[in-house]
Amino acid sequence: MKVFPAIDLLGGQAVRLREGRRDQATVYRERPEELVAELAVPGVERLHVVDLDGAFGGDRRHADVIARICRASPVPVEVGGGIRTAEAARAVLAAGAAYVVLGTAAVKDPAMVEALCRELPGHIVVAVDAKDGLVAVEGWVETSTVTAVELGRRAAGWGAAALLYTDVRRDGTGAGPNVEATAALAGAVGIDVIASGGVHALDDLRALAAAGVPAVVVGRAIYDGRFTVAQAVEAAC
Repeated sequence: MKVFPAIDLLGGQAVRLREGRRDQATVYRERPEELVAELAVPGVERLHVVDLDGAFGGDRRHADVIARICRASPVPVEVGGGIRTAEAARAVLAAGAAYVVLGTAAVKDPAMVEALCRELPGHIVVAVDAKDGLVAVEGWVETSTVTAVELGRRAAGWGAAALLYTDVRRDGTGAGPNVEATAALAGAVGIDVIASGGVHALDDLRALAAAGVPAVVVGRAIYDGRFTVAQAVEAAC
């Protein structure tokens, strides 16, 4: 299983939220690009960057910060948050990102996301952010009527490179990932599923790997010193 360390951006700083709430933010670094050297260690094949201001505001923010992260990173970078148009997705790739993550747009403008998947094969990741099985949108503050499995199957049909599955209730809580739901989604769709949210201990990574999940995003547990990136990579093997 691959490990993708996360950098979440809010107000120009690297932070982590609890349950996706911006009023529950912990600041970890004032200059996020400085984290790249600490996170992109041997065995890491990708960094995961989220523009939280963009996710909440509905448009791209942090363009300069993200460009600096991409320039500093020796591994591919995937970027999500506030990317709601084809032009915004192309701009993120032009800035140096290798992958673009689209979530709200996949629910509210599926035709556009499908067209992007076909225009940019291998570069579009569809975010499946779930609350009690239903997809959350608009920075997780709204819940749609679309189920996680339904959106996952649509994305697979569009030709998305992967799904990014987050159990919103567990994100940043350290409660442990929803292994069962993640594995069920992976079994229901024909593309890779990247797990995200709730990883607290190395045993969480081992459980996801044992369930056959191909990749995982890890954030707060690394920043809080529960384990190192190198230890995470070793546990995921």
